[in-house]
Amino acid sequence: IVNNVLSVTALQLALGTGARRFHVSSAFSAKVAMSRFEPASSVNYGKMHENINIVRRRLGRPLTLSEKIVYGHLDDPAGQDIERGRTYLRLRPDRVAMQDATAQMAMLQFISSGLPRVAVPSTIHCDHLIEAQIGGPEDLQRAKEVNEEVYNFLATAAAKYGVGFWKPGSGIIHQIILENYAYPGVMLIGTDSHTPNGGGLGSICIGVGGADAVDVMAGIPWELKCPNVIGVKLTGALSGWTSPKDVILKVAGILTVKGGTGAIVEYHGPGVDSISCTGMATICNMGAEIGATTSIFPYNHRMKTYMEKTGRGGQSANWVLLLI
Repeated sequence: IVNNVLSVTALQLALGTGARRFHVSSAFSAKVAMSRFEPASSVNYGKMHENINIVRRRLGRPLTLSEKIVYGHLDDPAGQDIERGRTYLRLRPDRVAMQDATAQMAMLQFISSGLPRVAVPSTIHCDHLIEAQIGGPEDLQRAKEVNEEVYNFLATAAAKYGVGFWKPGSGIIHQIILENYAYPGVMLIGTDSHTPNGGGLGSICIGVGGADAVDVMAGIPWELKCPNVIGVKLTGALSGWTSPKDVILKVAGILTVKGGTGAIVEYHGPGVDSISCTGMATICNMGAEIGATTSIFPYNHRMKTYMEKTGRGGQSANWVLLLI
């Protein structure tokens, strides 16, 4: 995998004209909200930058994109033992997302901790308990009636402990994350197997169990076996009837259903630019089918446009500086 070093042209694409006049430290000092729902919680790109530099000096080699994000979230970058596929990393994810089925036990466990509020921005998404039987409106109404007690518990617990609550009918968890909470450089854990969908926005988004979510919400470092890295170089461009799904189906055919186990799949190469942001998300989403820890695409103009259209242009601008 190539070291993700940006040219001046790419940097100007992300930051606009005059990008070369930016000083890295001053750019990182700008406060950028983690989402439009959490104006008081800012993206700590400065801390990530410090961690990346510490690890890069320790290892004495360039870092891949996924390594920059993962190692940038280390709890102790100076003392952490880092060896792919062997050591366990103690990480500080930026946020947590939970679907309504697993959120029940997770919130009960968090309540038992006695903490007054969650340590990191967290959200609950009510989508998994809606069964497809008749049609959208009918199924939604039935779910509200059948799961009324569950929804009431989740809503009130979320309000008390500072957790965002997306009510039934608001959308599918991994799509809400892509549209609102994923951004280049974020590390997010979610209690849903499709959480890696966020890799389409240059994020490290990993599916976990409820107990892992509780650890992070309680402010405890989260442990992850240091992932291996699988590079997939894309050349050419999508054409004709081909779709992003064909890319991951080809990769799955090569690696099989367990070929990605314990690894992060990094896509790179000139072929990336022909895929839309949501197309990249689809590829990352299906990385779960090969057992990958998660998948990720490098930041490009497709992500820049998507971030701007969803009102989050400021988040992508700072992230580009980390890739230098």
